[in-house]
Amino acid sequence: MAEKRQEVGIVKALYRYPVKSMKGESVAETNVYWHGLDGDRRYAFVRGDIRSSFPWLSARQIPEMLTYVPSFADPTDANNSKVTVLTPNGRSLSVSSPELLAELAETYGADVSLINIGRGAFDSIPLSVMSTATADALNADFRRFRQNIVIETSSGEPFAEEDWVGQALTIGDNVRIRMNRRIPRCVMVTVDPETAVKEPSILKTIAQTRDNCVGVHASTEMPGRIAVGDMVWLDGIPSL
Repeated sequence: MAEKRQEVGIVKALYRYPVKSMKGESVAETNVYWHGLDGDRRYAFVRGDIRSSFPWLSARQIPEMLTYVPSFADPTDANNSKVTVLTPNGRSLSVSSPELLAELAETYGADVSLINIGRGAFDSIPLSVMSTATADALNADFRRFRQNIVIETSSGEPFAEEDWVGQALTIGDNVRIRMNRRIPRCVMVTVDPETAVKEPSILKTIAQTRDNCVGVHASTEMPGRIAVGDMVWLDGIPSL
């Protein structure tokens, strides 16, 4: 029995997050390596009063963090570039500046520190994937879910990406990713990425109808470069 590829859609959007829990950056194309997308979640703020497996300062504690806008001084070399952050009050600060640390610490109510992790400060697996149809079915902006790769599926069926778990996708000419597992969701998805206003009903719907999971975590099997508009194939479909 031979195997063939099945065309399942196109790349609709690509997002990376220079600073964990701050605003994402839409990119037209990017490299995909073993550690995920170039520049993704390379910086993170850590809570000084917490000693746990999840020490990150995030929009769970400060919803307004989603309105801080980080950017790379050299977008062509995101892994090594300096990062500046535009704060909600209009200040442009280095991500490592004492002023930014002080502002976040004051809002949080305890000391915070900054770390720079070359492999990325991921909660679990370096890549995340979802479809536009899934976001539409939830009546939600897909940016709430902070995904890296957003796919417009050929079928238009919501949650189709969950059916791909355990299989691989080929994107563009040669990038291959393994769809590993569904993504459990938390209060982060309730925060509007533009206004930082919370909408608890979104998480309630996900918990009641999707076992509290939306989107899929993925890992890199073949690194390379991908772009918005690239075709996406599901690999390993048996054919007689």
